Amino acid sequence: MKLLKTKKDKDLYYYFNTKGEKRWCYRYRYYDELGTRKEKYQQNFTSEKEAYKALLEVKTGIVNGNIKQVENSNLTVSEWLDIWFETHKNDWKITSQLQRKNAIKYQMKPLLGKYKLAELDKTTYKRVFINELMKKYEPSTVRLFHRLFKVAVNAAVDSEIIPRNRFIKITIKGSEDANDNFLTAEELKVFLVAAKNLENITNYTMILLLAYTGVRRGEALGLKWNDVDFKGKTVTVNRTRDKKGVRTPKTKNSYRTIRIDDSLIHQLKLYLTWCKQTMLTFGKHLSDDDFIFISYQSGTPMGENTLKYCFDRIIKKTGLKTITPHGLRHTHATILIGQKQPVTVIAERLGNTPQMIWDTYGHNYKALEEESVNAFSEALNL
Repeated sequence: MKLLKTKKDKDLYYYFNTKGEKRWCYRYRYYDELGTRKEKYQQNFTSEKEAYKALLEVKTGIVNGNIKQVENSNLTVSEWLDIWFETHKNDWKITSQLQRKNAIKYQMKPLLGKYKLAELDKTTYKRVFINELMKKYEPSTVRLFHRLFKVAVNAAVDSEIIPRNRFIKITIKGSEDANDNFLTAEELKVFLVAAKNLENITNYTMILLLAYTGVRRGEALGLKWNDVDFKGKTVTVNRTRDKKGVRTPKTKNSYRTIRIDDSLIHQLKLYLTWCKQTMLTFGKHLSDDDFIFISYQSGTPMGENTLKYCFDRIIKKTGLKTITPHGLRHTHATILIGQKQPVTVIAERLGNTPQMIWDTYGHNYKALEEESVNAFSEALNL
């Protein structure tokens, strides 16, 4: 294929393809940060104007020092996802690793893989990814895939492959998220009374702990008796536990010590006595290093699916709206927000960052902002 120079720019060319059609391309030579000579080449433009615009973007990027962005401008979403996963997989917990591997294989690559990462725009993303997923999955599941893709794109921004994440402000509407998966304070009272009347002491104690601390289910399952300070009235999260085993907590912020009140301390003391008696029936002595929540049938650590059936029974009995065990975490947060607790305090209790609290519960804070505006106006009218 013979390249012919144009008059517009010395790095701009035109040629004729095998069908005899006139096309344009650019070939630009430059030096990278290490002084190595490189070349950026792209062809098959249907107009000189289009090719020239692309060439100017390359030149501008290199002049501004954005060499990585220039060099990776043709990187596809599929190629980046492979690089991202292989680079970071050993940094993730096994559950996160499997979750991201499956999302890449079954959702991200099939729908987005062919697009160039640098050129994927918000409209295309919503049309070919979000809208297609909404046809097959619940809104909460689509939010998960969206959140995972944003993590992958953030990694590309950190690697200076693209300048920014275009997809941060996209929201997915639907009922099954933190906006609905919680109880009001009055509803929680009804829920807890039913739990105490319907469930065994293990189930009730764990439900009370989730509601009063906002810990994740896996964190509660991972608690041991030496994590409870009865005198200091605290519970310390050091690990998480599920069907895949015992692991360190989800993030560094998840390591935390949470202050608890007298009612939870009282219930934990009652439950400790029950656990000691139960273990004796199996010919064992309870140790401080034993997991707190155990099965009355075997004395072994409680399974992660037990609470699902508890919640089904309680909701059926009370007629309350359906929530998940994670909904008690959202309930804890929303009640604290309603009591005007600082976002930093809530973040510390939940083991999150303040930004994560804003991202998840921003609608609650917006309502408080409106309330404060009204309060100020009323004060001036006095």
